[in-house]
Formats: sequence, C-alpha cells, structure tokens
Amino acid sequence: MPTSFVTVGIVIALIVIILYNTIKILKEYERGVVFFLGRFQTVKGPGLIILIPGLQTMTKVDLRVQVMDVPTQDVISRDNVSVKVNAVIYFRIVDPEKAVVRVANPFEATSQLSQTTLRSVLGQHDLDDMLSERDKLNEDIQNLLDQRTDNWGIKVANVEIKHVDLDESMIRAIAQQAEAERSRRAKVINAEGEKQAAQMLAEAAHILASEQQGLQLRYLQTLKDISTERTNTIVFPMPMEFVEPMMSALKGMGNKSESPS
Repeated sequence: MPTSFVTVGIVIALIVIILYNTIKILKEYERGVVFFLGRFQTVKGPGLIILIPGLQTMTKVDLRVQVMDVPTQDVISRDNVSVKVNAVIYFRIVDPEKAVVRVANPFEATSQLSQTTLRSVLGQHDLDDMLSERDKLNEDIQNLLDQRTDNWGIKVANVEIKHVDLDESMIRAIAQQAEAERSRRAKVINAEGEKQAAQMLAEAAHILASEQQGLQLRYLQTLKDISTERTNTIVFPMPMEFVEPMMSALKGMGNKSESPS
C-alpha cells in the first residue's frame, strides 16, 4: 500500500513537471522566442503556448518601454572643460529574435553603449552647446544609439540629458563672462541711444535753420520755459536776426567816423 502511494505521487509529480514545461502563458506585452533542439524556430505569443518538453525551449522577452539611468560620466568638452554629465534613455525591444540570439544581455549592452556614446558625442561640442542646445544633443545621441542598437533588435525612443555639473571655478568664470556680456550690451545700447539722439538733434537743427518762423517759435518757447524758473538771474538769448542789423549799423557808424572830413 505505501508503495502504491509513492508511485502515484511520483506520477503526479512527473505530470506536473511535464505540464509546467509544456504549457506557457504569455502576457500581452511578452513574446516567447522558441528554440527547437537549440536552433531558433519561431516567436510566439501572447496567450497560451504549448511546447514539446525536452525538444523545445522558450525565452521570454518584455516588449515594454524600459527606462535606464546612464551613470554620471566625466566628459571633456571640445574647449577643454571637464564636466560631469548624466542622462536617462528610453528604449524597447522591437525584434525579440535579435534581442535573444545576437546579444547575451541586451539591457547591459545598451547601458554600456549609452555611456560611451554620451562621452563621444558631448566631447565633440563646446560647453556652451551642452548648456544651451540640449535638445539637439539629445537628438544626436538618440540617433546614434538607435543606429548601433538596431542590430540587437532594440529601438531607442528618447534620450534626455539630466544634469551638467561644473566645478566652482568654472561656475565663477561663467558668471563673470555673463556679467561682462551684460555690461557690453548696456554700453552698446547707450551708444546707440546717443547716436539716435544726435541724429534727431541734427535733423531738428536743420529744420529750424530752414524755417525762420520755426526758429522764432522755438525762441518764444524757450522764453516761456525760462519764465517758469525760480531764479534771480535770467539770461535772455538774443536772436541772430536782431543782432545782425545792430552789428551792421555799428559797423556803418564806425566807417563814417573814420572817413576824412
């Protein structure tokens, strides 16, 4: 009797093992790469998968988008500035056969490749580009990674540079450069204002010189402005049209006095 129980138990255990190795269930985002006697046969899933125990084996592959942090990398820019840069990449497996057959560990391979690509691409740009043109650098890194991982059945969807860390001396140098640039712009704006003001004054003087009535009106406006000033001394400007006749008359009287009697 005990022997029969042991036999039944062994049979049940064998059936469970066979069913476990025969029947597989894959989720919607999973695929199974099936090998027959060690050779690639097909890709199955999702749903119920039936395998021949001992002859067929299956490797599961997750097709969802994976998020991976790229460790901080020491990068020397094209203008010889040392910075620390880290990033994050978004990728997914689009060809389960390539991801299983052509690379041993697709996640580790993508991580190592992203680190070297990050250093290579950023090393070709100046520090100003790293700080101001991140979108373009992200696109360049993403395109290069996507080309290199295509043979592994991996699609790199996006790359984002997270931080560009500088040492204290470089931060101070950048602050000084920005301050000098703001000072330069202020001087240029001030010079442009002076130039425009001089041009407008020259144009106004030209107009007043060509119009006697305008000059007289300007003279009267000046007198009005002076009258509002609270001062004990007021200097009245004498128009040239008043001065010239007086100078002519004085010159004529001088000529008569010098003539012989």
